Amino acid sequence: MKSFRQRLKNYSRIFYWIFIFLITAFLLHLILPGEPKFKYEYQKGSPWKHENLIAPFDFAIFKTDEEINKEKEELTASIPPYFTLDTLMTASLIERLQKDLRQYIDTTVILNTGIEKDITEYIRNLQYNGILLRSIDSYSELKGKTEIYRLIGNKSALVPVSQLNSEKTAYNELITRVNLLREKYPEISEQLSLINFNTYISANLEFNEVSTQRQIDETIAGISKTHGLVQAGERVILRGEIINNSNFTTLESLKQTYEKKQGIGVNRYMVSFGKAILILVFLTLIFIFLFFYRNDILMHFRQLLFLLFLIVLVVLLSMVANQFEGLHIYVVPIAILPILIRTFFDSRTAIFTLIITSLMIGFYAPNNFEFVILQVIAGMVAVFSLIKMHRRVHLVMASLWVLIAYILTYSAIQTIQEGNVLNINYRMFQWFAGSSLFIFLVYPLIWVFEKVFGFISDVTLIELSDTNQPLLRKLAEEAPGTFQHSMQIANLAEEVILKIGGNPFLVRAGALYHDIGKIAKAYYFTENQFGIQNPHDELNNFASAEIIIDHVKDGIKMAKKHKLPLSLFEFIATHHGTTKTKYFLINEQKENVDTKIDELPFTYPGPLPHSKEAAVVMLVDGIEAASRSLKDKNIQNIKELVDSMIDSKVRDNQLDESDLTFRDISVIKTVLLNKLINIYHVRIAYPKEKAN
Repeated sequence: MKSFRQRLKNYSRIFYWIFIFLITAFLLHLILPGEPKFKYEYQKGSPWKHENLIAPFDFAIFKTDEEINKEKEELTASIPPYFTLDTLMTASLIERLQKDLRQYIDTTVILNTGIEKDITEYIRNLQYNGILLRSIDSYSELKGKTEIYRLIGNKSALVPVSQLNSEKTAYNELITRVNLLREKYPEISEQLSLINFNTYISANLEFNEVSTQRQIDETIAGISKTHGLVQAGERVILRGEIINNSNFTTLESLKQTYEKKQGIGVNRYMVSFGKAILILVFLTLIFIFLFFYRNDILMHFRQLLFLLFLIVLVVLLSMVANQFEGLHIYVVPIAILPILIRTFFDSRTAIFTLIITSLMIGFYAPNNFEFVILQVIAGMVAVFSLIKMHRRVHLVMASLWVLIAYILTYSAIQTIQEGNVLNINYRMFQWFAGSSLFIFLVYPLIWVFEKVFGFISDVTLIELSDTNQPLLRKLAEEAPGTFQHSMQIANLAEEVILKIGGNPFLVRAGALYHDIGKIAKAYYFTENQFGIQNPHDELNNFASAEIIIDHVKDGIKMAKKHKLPLSLFEFIATHHGTTKTKYFLINEQKENVDTKIDELPFTYPGPLPHSKEAAVVMLVDGIEAASRSLKDKNIQNIKELVDSMIDSKVRDNQLDESDLTFRDISVIKTVLLNKLINIYHVRIAYPKEKAN
């Protein structure tokens, strides 16, 4: 029956693996582009390493984005802006002028001198040429322009900018004209001075943005995107020929045309099929790596889901950035991927995942080879520079090192391709800087993933190890002896784990919290009994054993109440394993010599420790407590205590499910012996001098 259950469990796990990897493959297939890929790889400045390339069909040579943008700028600068002229205003102004003239000057004089006609025509011409509200220089639309389109109704005409006036210059010209008339007709000079000619000048020319933009759009739409044609059978490039700007543009044009042609009809389905196979190959490599080197990730649903989720997320962000014209794919902080994986797993898994993800994205990214090199180097630098991440400065330095790695690697590649540092595209540095700054998102992302996937990072472990944490303060206040004992365990266990390998932050936090269950009944534990009667004296052995054993259950309840991370639960539940409360068991056996005692009530429920860190805390916990009771604390006694207690745990199979090796156990004995000797200030006994 047990064998059947195990087989069923194995089959269900295999089904789960197939299901989650197929879902991941499906998502990646949707995200990655469906266009076919050009079969040749090439880089500007490098020799053509493939066979002689002959054009397989006619194709146009496309202009580069820089060429098109430059042509757009030139055409935009050459297009005259549109200004709408208000003709109704002129009639109103002239009508008012005629009324005012007749008010101050006799009609006969007006007719004889022709002054009304003269001034009217002058104002009409000024208004018709166009009057702007401000000076010409203040209009950005007129900067560098020599002509404008004057729009009257639906008709437009080109007008030189030199003919335009502002309200101020138009008024000055009108006053100059009036002064000439006053000199010519002195008999009406005084009457003309009474008229305010400023009221007959008004801006009637307004920039028409809609018409101007329409003209720009129509002109730009007419720009040809090609500047030449390569006919089928014509040589494109020869083997060994250096790829310069000219033939690079030709190759890019052939690539674009080829991918467009291949994406039509049946070929489109073959491209999709090939993409699916490629994705499955990448995911199979990830599965094989995990199976042989990190099988624990495969065995834990949340860990595997997290790893595959990160890969899908990074690929999605990269493809989205690559689709937007204003963004560059390098703005996506792919270096965050290995940082997060290293934070929750290890460096080897982080680097392997980085390489696979970079290859997957790089196959569809522009300048594939360059992209993969940059991302792999930057990601590896991020992992190596963040061996520690418990201080903010570590993340700042990692961001700086990633930026330096990007710049140096990109500059080296560009120098090889261009043959000149002056031709490096320095604008790319802004994208590298942005990507490096995004690394600061690691801290909030760690917090999010901890909550979503139930992980725990070194940063959180350090925070939990702060003795000012509420639960640890409560332990210090209500069970001070236990608190000091836990501090000593934390120091010893941390020293041990640094020697045998493991997470020192996890073992320290686990040691500090392993005995929090004693808070519930602190005075039933000897380390907290300061000058008071032992409460166990009034209890029988079974009741005393139950109280002592219950501190494990109470600890789990308290951990849940204070929402401690699940990884700390193991330390609380396993630090006594399935050992017995020997003091009370032996007492019971002494009191009932002729009766067989049931040992179950005196046995801790377990389970046994699984991790190396939890096993170390179990060993150190018992040895530290026992060392306090040694009457003569010399080297020999301490060594015998350490050896006997560890050997006892091994004989009782308490370490069978942990990752400890015989070598680890040997190292643990040595480290604990040295540390306990230092703690108790054990000195070598000096020989006495013989009396003379």
